[in-house]
Amino acid sequence: MVYDRIAELPLTIESVSTERRERETSSEFTRVTTEFSLSGPTPAGDGTVTGRGEDVTYETADHDALAESGLPDLTGEYTLDSFSTRLEELDLFPAGGPDREVFRNYRRWGLESAALDLALRTAETDIATAVDRSLEAVRFVASTRLGEPPSTDRLEALRERVPEVQFKLDPTPEWDAAFVDAIEKTVGTDAVRILDMKGQYEGTEVDVPADPDLYDLVLESFPNAIVEDPALTDETRPLFEDSDVRSRVSWDAPIHGLADVESLPWEPDWLNVKPSRFGSLESLCETIAYCEDHDVRLYGGGQFELGVGRGQIQTLASLWYPDSPNDVAPRAYNDPAVDDNLPASPLAPPAEPVGFRWR
Repeated sequence: MVYDRIAELPLTIESVSTERRERETSSEFTRVTTEFSLSGPTPAGDGTVTGRGEDVTYETADHDALAESGLPDLTGEYTLDSFSTRLEELDLFPAGGPDREVFRNYRRWGLESAALDLALRTAETDIATAVDRSLEAVRFVASTRLGEPPSTDRLEALRERVPEVQFKLDPTPEWDAAFVDAIEKTVGTDAVRILDMKGQYEGTEVDVPADPDLYDLVLESFPNAIVEDPALTDETRPLFEDSDVRSRVSWDAPIHGLADVESLPWEPDWLNVKPSRFGSLESLCETIAYCEDHDVRLYGGGQFELGVGRGQIQTLASLWYPDSPNDVAPRAYNDPAVDDNLPASPLAPPAEPVGFRWR
């Protein structure tokens, strides 16, 4: 298993620091994250090396509380595996429980990814070498919401800058046949690679109710698109009885580890991999290995990362699913204004990779 190749990497942590990051996004909310820095000695003992990771917890208050309370003491000598065990024993929200329990995984992932970066840098190697894989150019899609009421303006602006760009879109109840026709005229239906139905969220600002008419519309209008996270209700389930339709379905929000994959309503053909949902490196590696063995196709998912986390999800895509419609576009694609110099897909891998980072 891939995890076995990195689990025993030695890790010495002498200091820990955090940096709060904030940025406006194209989805009309202010994104706040926290970047972790774990520092230890160089192999020769004549300097310091630092590993970084990012906590993508969505609630600003949780980041502000962390800035005031700080993390529990993490200094010491470990292996990656024993450090993971240490994190499992600690309360990483010492100022009070998070708004959602899944945020505990998000924070743990930020620290485990920082530890992996530090361990690899201390060993003067990179993740591709450590797991015996190659870094490949990464294909990506632009994930964007189309507003309320929906408009194709952002699609037009992105296509003007990057003519071949493809998309991941979030259908909403306001979509109708006329709006779908407008999308087709603007970018063509084949340019829409993923339709995120947001049907597996509960109690969040992005929840979308299960509307059988909307589901029927997008399934018929975008016959080649992946359909992510549909809600299966008495009204919508009949739309997914056909095996060809099921083969287009992907799952994201419900997946926090292998047990969730195995408990899906049917054996999946597609999964969206967001490493922060898994919390630990071991859980992520276990799930990826299972999907490789069972021919489950994967693509990477982003969470408006503001720091090193974006490059880390690009790195994972580069190692395991570079040719998929990865929702890992460079950060500029999430800015409110569409930049004139957006990079095009695919992203070339770093020429001299080090640690667990893209750049």
